[in-house]
Amino acid sequence: MSNEASDRQRLQGHRIAVLMESDFYEPEIFYYARRFPEEGAEVHFLTRLWGQDSLTFHGHEWKIPYEVNLSFENMSDETLAGYSAVIIPSGMVADRLRYTESVDKPPPATEFMRRAFANPNIIKGIICHGMWLMAPAPELVRGRRAVVHNNLLGDAQNMGITYVDSDVVVDGDLVTARTGGHAHLFAREIINQVVARSQRPSVSTAMAEA
Repeated sequence: MSNEASDRQRLQGHRIAVLMESDFYEPEIFYYARRFPEEGAEVHFLTRLWGQDSLTFHGHEWKIPYEVNLSFENMSDETLAGYSAVIIPSGMVADRLRYTESVDKPPPATEFMRRAFANPNIIKGIICHGMWLMAPAPELVRGRRAVVHNNLLGDAQNMGITYVDSDVVVDGDLVTARTGGHAHLFAREIINQVVARSQRPSVSTAMAEA
């Protein structure tokens, strides 16, 4: 394999999860579906399947269909830990996923993100309106440096986020971006963060060796 080909496989052996629902932003989702595999990563689109084997969602801009057959519900901790990053995309995905059948129970997608936040080895990527999904669990992002879509500035402030006026913001294991139009910058930063983390011991390994 040439050095050039090797450089393009920096994420070989890594898995990236992207949450999905209808009214997704097609250019962003299709970019992830191509860009991460270019680096050697597997991309898994996850959703609530509602007991179905698969569901077909439609994009916001052109109503393009996209079939998803993987669910984040009932995912084991071991499987979750196998993901290097979990992304909440733009569009209306987060708003649809924060639905809960009972007001006494948090949305399953938010609970999934709570588990992801509990693992510092997983990069959490939230772009544009994706921060909506964190509204039921503001303590997870309170005090964190982040950027959101301009329309969510008040939401971010109410969640206690330290807003940073930048297209992409990195705060430890949290990577955020302003809009779906910045998906290329967002994906590049996630790739860089995964590569950097893969070159040092995991948090759990470092603690065990201390």
